[in-house]
Amino acid sequence: MSLDPSFVGRTYPPTAPYQVGREKIREFATAIGATDPAHHDLEAAQALGHPDLLAPPTFPVIVTMAASSQIVEDPALGIDYSRVVHGDQRFAYTRPVVAGDELVCTNTIEDVSTRGGHGFLTTRTDVTTVGGEPVVAVWSKIVVRGEA
Repeated sequence: MSLDPSFVGRTYPPTAPYQVGREKIREFATAIGATDPAHHDLEAAQALGHPDLLAPPTFPVIVTMAASSQIVEDPALGIDYSRVVHGDQRFAYTRPVVAGDELVCTNTIEDVSTRGGHGFLTTRTDVTTVGGEPVVAVWSKIVVRGEA
């Protein structure tokens, strides 16, 4: 089943809020080898002007991957997740993520195409606070491999 191009422009409902915790930031930073003290030590983060621990730049993948289930699990779009490989990811920050943030994600399908028998899906996830303050926009491209 190929991806349905009529989904371009579709926006899904906002997700439930995600509470960013200090330990999650520390765990993520440790897992990716981010040693900057601002990710681990509250005083170091505050000395740099942040209100709390600073999340590494790729931390939003935690909330955007969970939010992407809205798209991946939409049966009408036609994604066979067993055939998916990650193509690309990029982040455009309005401000950093810090401990204490309550983040909400809104997914939009920006592009659907087919090349060489493979489906390509580009999504944008706008990450905001529960109060509507923009934090980061995250683009992700997945490739749905065609039948061999």
